[in-house]
Amino acid sequence: MKITQHIQEAKRTLFSFELLPPLKGENIGRIHDTVEELLPFEPAFVDVTYHREEYVYREVQSGLLQKRTVRKRPGTVGICAAIQHKYNLDAVPHIICGGFSKEETENALIDLDFVGVDNVLVLRGDPIRSEGRFKAEADGHAYAIDLLNQIADMNRGQYLDPELRNTNATDFCIGVAGYPEKHFEAPNAASDLRWLKRKVEDGAEYVITQMFFDNEAYFDFVAACRAAEIHVPIIPGLKPLANRRQLQALPQNFHVNMPDELVQAVESAKDDREVRTIGVEWCIAQAKELKAAGVPALHFYTMGRPEPTATIARAVF
Repeated sequence: MKITQHIQEAKRTLFSFELLPPLKGENIGRIHDTVEELLPFEPAFVDVTYHREEYVYREVQSGLLQKRTVRKRPGTVGICAAIQHKYNLDAVPHIICGGFSKEETENALIDLDFVGVDNVLVLRGDPIRSEGRFKAEADGHAYAIDLLNQIADMNRGQYLDPELRNTNATDFCIGVAGYPEKHFEAPNAASDLRWLKRKVEDGAEYVITQMFFDNEAYFDFVAACRAAEIHVPIIPGLKPLANRRQLQALPQNFHVNMPDELVQAVESAKDDREVRTIGVEWCIAQAKELKAAGVPALHFYTMGRPEPTATIARAVF
């Protein structure tokens, strides 16, 4: 079922969460454990992230270093198929620009269509860690809006090869990311909003936001979207703080602002166990306020740790 259909048919705020694929060489057991811990809260859908390739340097017999490309967390398509088959739960794969040619993207989308995936979340993706700046593949997409348009073309039965005949039109429900505190590369919030509107005009049907710790940032973002004639569902993304180190790591990696009340509480905590309690309680308060405001769904970034999300869901749903 499409995300938009879930939202239209819902009589309450929905629950959803994001999964991190296991490292290459690990099995799918941890995925099953996470899903089964959160199943009692009746998730409407599960996002499955995709992490782009990385470069590693390995010494060869000559003593020289050889540059190799590795994908440390493959398996997004397989995980989506497994989740839908085992749990009858809609899986939403992240489709990213980084590391993929247009043809590789098309092939992945064909596979997803074959296994019955109805929804995708379109993202540019992060740069390779060692490079610091995003660089598209030679025949890939540099921007999420271009990737979105490729998927929208497939939804109209238009594939890369113009000579194909009698092509099957896919029917993906396309989601995109929203940034209540603006994308860190956007020159300003107004520019960020204009590009979001372009994505909606080009076929995006729902938005999932970056994590935030101040609900006013979300409410202001939604109000700005509505004023800009962006009327698709905007699903807030939440993450409970897990340890003191995340006071620096989350703003550094996700460019989010943390309310001083939360910062002071964490700085005063005696250990990370107390920090986790503070983080969960803060997130519960956020979730309750958002739910009372009638948001379409609450989407949780588990980061491979389902227990805090389960505690929050138990208090909110």
